[in-house]
Amino acid sequence: MHHHYTKPLLPAALLLLLVFVINSCGTRQQAPRPSQAYYPKREFRAAWIQTVYQGEYARLRPEDVRRLLSDRLDKLKEVGCNAVIFQVRPESDAWYVSSIEPWSRFLTGKQGQAPSTPWDPLAFMIDECHRRGMELHAWINPYRASTSGTAGLAPNHPYNRHPEWFVTYNSQLYYDPGIPDCRAYICRIVHDITMRYDIDAIHMDDYFYPYPVAGTAFPDSESFRRYGAGYTSQTKGDWRRENVNKLVREIKQTILQSKPWVRFGISPFGIYRNKRSSALGSETTGLQNYDDLYADVLLWERNGWIDYVIPQIYWEIGHKAADYGTLIDWWGKNTDHKVHLYIGQDVKRTMDARQLYPKMQMQRATAVGQALWPAGEVVNNTGGVADSLRRHYHRYPALIPAYTTMHKDAPRKVKGLHAAWLPSGYHLIWLADKDCTDPVKASYFVVYAFPRGEKPSVDRAESIWTTTPESSIKLPDAHADKDYTYWVTAVDRFHNESKPAKIKVKAWRKHP
Repeated sequence: MHHHYTKPLLPAALLLLLVFVINSCGTRQQAPRPSQAYYPKREFRAAWIQTVYQGEYARLRPEDVRRLLSDRLDKLKEVGCNAVIFQVRPESDAWYVSSIEPWSRFLTGKQGQAPSTPWDPLAFMIDECHRRGMELHAWINPYRASTSGTAGLAPNHPYNRHPEWFVTYNSQLYYDPGIPDCRAYICRIVHDITMRYDIDAIHMDDYFYPYPVAGTAFPDSESFRRYGAGYTSQTKGDWRRENVNKLVREIKQTILQSKPWVRFGISPFGIYRNKRSSALGSETTGLQNYDDLYADVLLWERNGWIDYVIPQIYWEIGHKAADYGTLIDWWGKNTDHKVHLYIGQDVKRTMDARQLYPKMQMQRATAVGQALWPAGEVVNNTGGVADSLRRHYHRYPALIPAYTTMHKDAPRKVKGLHAAWLPSGYHLIWLADKDCTDPVKASYFVVYAFPRGEKPSVDRAESIWTTTPESSIKLPDAHADKDYTYWVTAVDRFHNESKPAKIKVKAWRKHP
């Protein structure tokens, strides 16, 4: 857990090879160099940037926080990441300008206290991500209201207006999922963020009903008495699941009514159910989403309430209770084909030299991307993982897989593609049908570069020179001595790609 397809399974021969690789890898990050087959043109490559329990931000001046975040984005971009999952609501607070909830203490040191000089971290992160060709997924924690009781809550914290909405469990304050007003309030937050910010997705992680503490029942008997009509004490688990189902459904409806191109993704705990609880379960023996957290992830997928799922498969290959290979196969078989499956990877614990190569092979055979927990371990190159991603697995850029179930038509082809000298250098320039309020028009552009003699194709990641939100791009000096063919495509907010516009550019020297 944080903070603590239907595609064919791997053939037996490959599994034997993976076991050999696992057993023969040294302690250094020396994965075999992947062949071209392992450079997918489309792959979701995200990292989670958490703000809860992070003391560093509150100790810094706003300009230093911006510098720190910008530096992290540069490093994530360098290793091939194309999305960031940024925690903007860790405990019913805000890492953005909000008229509804207080500023986060993890940003300023005291809940409700504004930054010393005005700025908006979410708006900043959106701009910085989009400028780098990365998505920004706004990560909210729906139910957690305080990680440390009620003592430090700001006057405008929701608890001080509606104490009847909350319960305390394991010393933490939670919205009671059984109270309809709580769902309506959480949807109000989602609507506010979605309408005011140019986010690409709303993201929730694995915190639904809290992780159970042995011998301590979750204190929702009062809301069960008031709202549990039709359920008995024996079916209270079904009632709790239905409460979470309603929230997930209502959040999806809220987003659709706000900006229908914004996606809704969830990263649940890595085990849905164990085989001993259900024939549908996996051959595992750990905590269960369905039974312990009341999260019926498969129902949300089947009903189209979520657009992507990132199970947190944070265990090793060969783990006794929760084997990575067993779980990735299970999610591959059981994820609804309309929902994108990405794999949540724990960088420090399980993406070491022994595990990285087979894990990347399994992930690419089963899913269409991954998210790395946490971003800090990637930025710090823990175990050499950043080096391996940059040199091998993410050697070439990748586009985010298209959300064709949301919208499948490609945007219009760009027009007027030509090369011209500008004061800053030699540029490709084009015209495009671009409107930031229209998700089916061009959102960004992909520039493919083919040196003379290379057969052009949009199918190879190796041919992607760059992506840009602009309608022009400066050609690099490295291209000056060769004839090149360039193709430029437009991509919409759903990541559908247009047909290419094409131009041949003769070898050029710097402007005399």
